[in-house]
Amino acid sequence: MTIAYIRRGERMKGWMMGDTKQVRAAVLLIGDELLSGRTRDINLSEIAKFLAPLGVSVAECRIVPDEPDEMVAAINHLRAKYDYVFTTGGIGPTHDDITADAIGAAFGQTVDVRDDALAIIEEWYAKTKTPLTESRKRMARVPSDAILIRNPVTGAPGFQTGNVFTLAGVPKIARAMLEDVAHRIEGGAVTLSRTVATGGLREGDLAEGLGVLASEYPAVSIGSYPYFYEGSDGEIQRGTNLVARATDEKMLDEVVEKLADLSRSVGGKPVIDPPDAK
Repeated sequence: MTIAYIRRGERMKGWMMGDTKQVRAAVLLIGDELLSGRTRDINLSEIAKFLAPLGVSVAECRIVPDEPDEMVAAINHLRAKYDYVFTTGGIGPTHDDITADAIGAAFGQTVDVRDDALAIIEEWYAKTKTPLTESRKRMARVPSDAILIRNPVTGAPGFQTGNVFTLAGVPKIARAMLEDVAHRIEGGAVTLSRTVATGGLREGDLAEGLGVLASEYPAVSIGSYPYFYEGSDGEIQRGTNLVARATDEKMLDEVVEKLADLSRSVGGKPVIDPPDAK
């Protein structure tokens, strides 16, 4: 964990020194339960938030079922297109946990119970006084050339194969595994984000001006996000949050001021970087 924090600091320092390299990642969410709606994903958000300070932007996310061919196709496509890929799900002890097999097939590696992974699991289950069944030994099945990723929550490791990091599907475990990933990442320019809250304004009030700004500042991502909530008097309160994202801090500051000016020009009272934007 200490290494992760040191590396994040180094990456921030690199950005302050003018690092402009763009590093992109993809997230591959695996599991029928996600597509059925039974399970709601929060791993994408956690991974994206973890990577941002390291200078890595998540550029794509996919969800695939527990179908080997579709998993392999997605893995191969994403690992060729992006600097890093993060998969979640499918490395547990049950019959449908087949992510290790899909990773092995994608990289042309054999998959079997590995002694180093099994030793970690044996130690963990002995410590917790839990029977180590044959099903649980499945969690030690890892591609032959993969590097293990530490799991401080339940012991069973994830693994890195090339530029693909394979994490557990349970959010608490996946987030903990990321701490053993940070020091393996070579990031680039850190993308900064700022918000201008425009209470009372609708997107339509701002659309024309936003289009002009987007044309003037193509290196800045500008998004508008309307919100609605019921006030204390029962009336519906509305507004729009304007979010600007860029790697150039000076340019980002310019855009934020212009977003505030735009809000004022159509009768808004902008609040820059509100502590709890709705």
